[in-house]
Amino acid sequence: MSKYDVYGLGNALVDMEFEVNDQFLNDNSIDKGVMTLVDENQQHELISQLDIFEGNKASGGSAANTLIAVSAMGGSAYYSCKVADDDLGHFYLDDLKAAGVDCNMDGKHKGGITGKCLVMVTPDAERTMHTFLGVSSELSPYEVSDEAIKQSQYCYLEGYLTTSETGKAANIEARTIAEQNGIKTALTFSDPFVVEHFRGGFTETIGDGIDLLFCNEGEALNYSGKDSVEAAVESMKDFASTFAVTLGAKGAVVYDGKSLIEIAPNPVSAVDTNGAGDLFAGAFMYGLTHGMDFAEAGALASKASSIIVSQFGPRLKMAQYQGLTG
Repeated sequence: MSKYDVYGLGNALVDMEFEVNDQFLNDNSIDKGVMTLVDENQQHELISQLDIFEGNKASGGSAANTLIAVSAMGGSAYYSCKVADDDLGHFYLDDLKAAGVDCNMDGKHKGGITGKCLVMVTPDAERTMHTFLGVSSELSPYEVSDEAIKQSQYCYLEGYLTTSETGKAANIEARTIAEQNGIKTALTFSDPFVVEHFRGGFTETIGDGIDLLFCNEGEALNYSGKDSVEAAVESMKDFASTFAVTLGAKGAVVYDGKSLIEIAPNPVSAVDTNGAGDLFAGAFMYGLTHGMDFAEAGALASKASSIIVSQFGPRLKMAQYQGLTG
């Protein structure tokens, strides 16, 4: 029996979320709806501008959000990451521990600055991110835990890591260890902008193929170069044994290796889409590692995502996670 349901690695970022308006984005020349990498000075400047808005803080990063969901729903997870020996680094690891996720960073703080992601949510529920990776930009194969991977059912790779050579190398190292030990591999495309500009890095990360792929409609179109979601989905069968494509208010479509399955949406009034894809992946992998088939896991993931987009923040409350499986 595996010790962990899911092993994952990714950029460890303290998420600082603010409700803003479109005028604020325009006044600060911020591209809406995408993730932009910035340096420390640029982020400090933006933080000073955001002081007029109310904000929330939590440990985050795409893969971390997914693994926290797996753990909070009753599963087990391990996270490889890199934070600094600073206040935010300690906050991050304490928050991760409280969520029940094991981590490679126990007692291994080093120099540098812990990464931060400013998440700006507009009234139409669209999220725009400005990310300073900090010490997380140095995540490398050194942080990959081969022992944890060997004790897991899935090895989950964060697409954002393709933006750095060392991060991409870490993903490839983790995928290789998983393949050599018969552990299933999973990958999230993470962001349409990242897929568009780092497509070659994703191709390297995928290698000869991935067992389970997560993406949304825009990411599927950007990676495939196709003109329709249907054509993009068909092309994904060439490099992913199974996959799940989220379609926003239209639900999702999942492929179990034999058939395409439509997952019905759970209609809600969306106020914040931040973390929806991360939670979908977490709930889906929780389902697969706890006896569910793809249709059942898809329905669970769709329900979870509908809850998170109807409130602010990238994570649910503990009782909400537990209510999904109780």
